[in-house]
Amino acid sequence: MSTPGIEQQVDAAAALIGLPIPPEYREGVVRYFGIAHAMAQLVMDHPLTPADEPAALFVPVAAPGSP
Repeated sequence: MSTPGIEQQVDAAAALIGLPIPPEYREGVVRYFGIAHAMAQLVMDHPLTPADEPAALFVPVAAPGSP
């Protein structure tokens, strides 16, 4: 998504939920929408096969070395 596209997305989302974005914060909001878009694109670009299925049950585990 190009920067103008991200800016339009920010404006549309803010208007949809009635969220005013002060001008001094708008650049940062647009930047973070761009970061979120880039991360989502990495996920969307990952190919899935017919063998890929969601887990029936998610069981979180502690990371090694954590309390």
